[in-house]
Amino acid sequence: MVFIKRLGPCLLALLIIFSVSYQQPAQGHRFAPRSIYHQAWELVRDNYFDANFSGQNWINWEHKFDEDIKSVEDAHRAIKVMLESLKDPYTRFLDPRAFRDENDAIDAKIVGIGINLLQKDQRLIVTRTIENSPADNSGLKESDEVIAIDGIPTIGFTPEQAAEKIRGQAGTQVQITVRRKDSPAGKTFNITRAEIVIHAVSTKLIEPNIGYIQLSTFISNDAAREFKAGLQRLANCDGLIIDLRDNPGGLLSNSLEIADMLLERGVIVSTVGRQGEHTDIASGDPVTRQPIAVLVDEESASASEILAGALKDNHRAMIIGTHTYGKGLVQEINRLPGGAAIHITVSRYLTPSGCDINKIGVLPDIQISDKEQQKTVAIAYLKEKIATLKNPTRTSTLSFTH
Repeated sequence: MVFIKRLGPCLLALLIIFSVSYQQPAQGHRFAPRSIYHQAWELVRDNYFDANFSGQNWINWEHKFDEDIKSVEDAHRAIKVMLESLKDPYTRFLDPRAFRDENDAIDAKIVGIGINLLQKDQRLIVTRTIENSPADNSGLKESDEVIAIDGIPTIGFTPEQAAEKIRGQAGTQVQITVRRKDSPAGKTFNITRAEIVIHAVSTKLIEPNIGYIQLSTFISNDAAREFKAGLQRLANCDGLIIDLRDNPGGLLSNSLEIADMLLERGVIVSTVGRQGEHTDIASGDPVTRQPIAVLVDEESASASEILAGALKDNHRAMIIGTHTYGKGLVQEINRLPGGAAIHITVSRYLTPSGCDINKIGVLPDIQISDKEQQKTVAIAYLKEKIATLKNPTRTSTLSFTH
């Protein structure tokens, strides 16, 4: 499987914030094509966050395709058309294979080669190879341009289309041809697919007393557990850098758990839907009280923005980088008969200060675009913060405010 990285509106992002709600089909109608469509229509009617359904009468869609739906495939096509009428890119249809892939990501186990791809100027670029994955062990590298898959040119392929070609059974091979600066004619790798365990968290020491914890996704059920283990490994550090750059989000529950590990008090996030407003508040029993700097960029989305917004608004961390992606909507995934599913936007969320960041993003405390400089400034901030905590009477030499 290939992970799809978000880079602006041109990309299809598979990793979005959602809670899982499995709806069981009525007995006797499990695979009746019209009933599949009707169940999708009812789910949107009852759960979509906008009671005006983007300015249309939702009743008009109930029987719109009755004469056209003869097969399951017809039902799926009709559902896609119906959902597209909402003009909401996050309310969408997943065919059975896409739904299985999403569940695999939640279980943190996939079968594939272990690369992240993005589309840029009609080209497919490798943004990451998972450590010890088949791709990593075969020699694929970050910044490689994938120009062919099994001999098929990939110009114009979306990451999702590439994933369809790369996926397969464990133990089988896929041929990946890449272009590099040192091999403009192309270099071909025969890579054997395997089951890959996805780790959401990596940690290291970047200074003798400063720990670095990278959280790459919130999609895995194990993300919060891994993050807590990472905090415990870095418990003896005087300060922490939490890197949320390029993190496209994932499960809402993970962002709530992780925020609770870091906050001593205060609101984490409020969600507003048709049933009213719900506010999640920190328990007041954090795992750590270390000073924190958080790195974000324009690819930090959804659950990343919930965490960054909670830490910023509660003055728990210094947020450094560029404004985040701006996805302030929450989806729920609902299973349909036959193994397909639909994502439905069920609410919008507000940061603790009441900000709706949809299409805006979280603004960092310190705005810096250069990625290396972001880390340098984070280290400088933490050193200053640590020194002040150890000697409250000292005079600060830097101009950080918070």
